[in-house]
Amino acid sequence: MTATSAPTNIPFDETKVRSGVLQSLLSSDPPRSRVLSLILVAILFLLAATPFLFSGSQPLSTAAKICVFIVLVASYDLLLGYSGIVSFAHTMFFGIGGYGVAIALERLGAAWTSVGIGLLAALALSAALAAAIGLLSLRVRAIFFSMITLAVASAMAVLASQLSEITGGEDGLSFQLPPALRPAFRLLSEPVFGTAVNGRLLAYYLVFFVSLGVFLLLLRVVNSPFGRVLQAIRENEFRAEALGYRVVAYRTAASVISALAATVAGALMALWLRYNGPDTTLSFSIMIDILLMVVIGGMGTMYGAVIGAALFVLAQSYLQVLMEAGSSAVAGVPILPNLIHPDRWLLWLGALFIVSVYAFPGGIVGRLRQRGN
Repeated sequence: MTATSAPTNIPFDETKVRSGVLQSLLSSDPPRSRVLSLILVAILFLLAATPFLFSGSQPLSTAAKICVFIVLVASYDLLLGYSGIVSFAHTMFFGIGGYGVAIALERLGAAWTSVGIGLLAALALSAALAAAIGLLSLRVRAIFFSMITLAVASAMAVLASQLSEITGGEDGLSFQLPPALRPAFRLLSEPVFGTAVNGRLLAYYLVFFVSLGVFLLLLRVVNSPFGRVLQAIRENEFRAEALGYRVVAYRTAASVISALAATVAGALMALWLRYNGPDTTLSFSIMIDILLMVVIGGMGTMYGAVIGAALFVLAQSYLQVLMEAGSSAVAGVPILPNLIHPDRWLLWLGALFIVSVYAFPGGIVGRLRQRGN
């Protein structure tokens, strides 16, 4: 008998392994554009390194807000971009997450168990409301569903303002965080790259990593067979129903998943701010902001949520500062200083986004993917 030959040594290709891991993380849905890939990597790097690159509280707060809104906008894009559902109740779930954590920490004490109880209760309430709204309202035409969600969201905002004994009313709720997330907490005695490793830094990275995990989970959802069915329903509801898919059930499931992600975003916002109130998470202006971010970034592209949220929050945070500097620089020129006065920053913000919508009808991600480079 001949001896069995030794197995052939297969060379280890580290590049292919890394590429396979990245494809798995991105659910086989890469950016498909070099420019878009560079932008996304830059945003990820800057968000991850903000505490060590920029000093002061404003850059850190801006970065945390970007992380939260990436999750919030991505969860809404699951409804609007992938399912074709126009809902005005998304901030309701955002507020439920914030109030769930705030009430639990304020009533039960500043402990991690309070955070867990508040978050679980908020998730359960959001899932029940989203399922009820979906099953009862998604059978009607799109415009009627939108009006129903608007009415429910308005009722929730009024309820939060009226139940002052529970929600704090118009003043909202301020609360203490668990000790490990408080600014006075020190994980390390010595700074790292000149930055103190305190509770505030830990709170930021809690927001960052949870937001990253939820975003990747939503990316997996839209690239799963479930997500493909949602897109088929969006393109032709009657054909999908003729093929045997239960349209209302799929759309209701999408509404529940979207609501759960928005609830997590609300909880993260409350933890970061150490406060939650009607204007913080339930305001209708936040709903308008979410719509703008989805349209600017690109509907039906999860990466559009990253681009849209980053651009919008940065504009909100720094456009007024830039206009103040520009107004001072042209102080001697007639009319121009008044035209770019910082008090008019909302006017220019609106003009910038109108121009961006006309310049990028399919959103920034859609235009970059069309170019393909």
